[in-house]
Amino acid sequence: MSDDMTGSIFDSGRPGPAGPLSGVRVLDLSAYIAGPYGCTLLADQGADVIKVEPPDGDNLRNYPSTLADESRAFLGVNRSKRGVTLNLKDDDDRAVLYRLVREADVLVHNFRPGVPERLAIDFATLAALNPRLIYCAVTGYGETGPLKDKAGYDQVLQTMTGMCTLQGKRGGAPELIYGSVVDYYAAALLAAGVSSALFERERSGEGQFVGVSLLRSALTMQSARMIWAEGEALDVGRDMRSGGVTGLHPTREGWLYVSANTPRFWRALCTLTGLNALADDPRYDSVRKRALHADEILPQLHAALATRDALAWEAHFGEAVPCAAARAVEDMFEHPQVLAEEMVATIAHSRLGSYQGVSRPIRFGRTPGPAPFAAPGFGEHTDAIRVALGDAGRDNKGSA
Repeated sequence: MSDDMTGSIFDSGRPGPAGPLSGVRVLDLSAYIAGPYGCTLLADQGADVIKVEPPDGDNLRNYPSTLADESRAFLGVNRSKRGVTLNLKDDDDRAVLYRLVREADVLVHNFRPGVPERLAIDFATLAALNPRLIYCAVTGYGETGPLKDKAGYDQVLQTMTGMCTLQGKRGGAPELIYGSVVDYYAAALLAAGVSSALFERERSGEGQFVGVSLLRSALTMQSARMIWAEGEALDVGRDMRSGGVTGLHPTREGWLYVSANTPRFWRALCTLTGLNALADDPRYDSVRKRALHADEILPQLHAALATRDALAWEAHFGEAVPCAAARAVEDMFEHPQVLAEEMVATIAHSRLGSYQGVSRPIRFGRTPGPAPFAAPGFGEHTDAIRVALGDAGRDNKGSA
């Protein structure tokens, strides 16, 4: 990465091959996970992303971390961006943003509806400055409706939309899914939506508003459950778990996930665990029947699995039975498949020296994109970008 800003405010000078979004210029005004990681996905594909933080910074910087001088979460969510600080309540700083908007292709924020209007950074205002701007707003509940002004968070939406109820044990208490799955899926929707809008702009020459919400993300993740056929009761079975055999099971040491939903995998599981009689039993010859008779099957399966460790079973099953030993995320840094796929990169960092983190989540054959670089320090590139702007920001103050 280079701070040489000659030629364009957005000319970050990223070394390495071009990506499919190289040349696309993104302003990331968002905080936490969904918006920032959506912009990181764009940066992974070559886009030049400038993260704009308020004077008190993205709150993710303050999250608990065992790193003394950095937030592990912030590093993971904000790679490959430059960072500036702007107080959008200040006329001069807002004028700086307006100058950046004129050169940008995309702007992303996660303010609640109404806040952009108060800050004079709403879609209508910024589209007047740059009619080609793709303006992406990430909200909790969407742009309309009774909850539109309510703050939305990953686990709040999990709880609201039924994810927690179906995640828990049947008849038991609801359970949260840790790992911010709604946020990260919303980030993927953001990257897809922005990319589609950029593609459409090539035809029309016009920018547009793109709305992403955690509510839409949470429900989209449950599309297989969100089916209500004409004439059927609303309260029907929507649990997608196949029951019984497919799932996590204890072994002599550790836990093993096994998937045996097809006849082929069910027979292989029975053969490789020495439970051949189960494979030919007509009471168990379908997924539904095995779920119905799980109380008969599981004691036999668990007794067989208790003869080996989870890792040994994983090796024994090989390609015959889809399975995985339960591992810690730390094991992924040196897993041979992860290394072969080059999914982890060593990234230089001004205070940490270097760290290992996720690299590109998508592989492109002809335009792989430049190498990732570290998330910015708080306001790290503010001075360089202000110098590049000169007095333009002040000259354009209030021009919206």
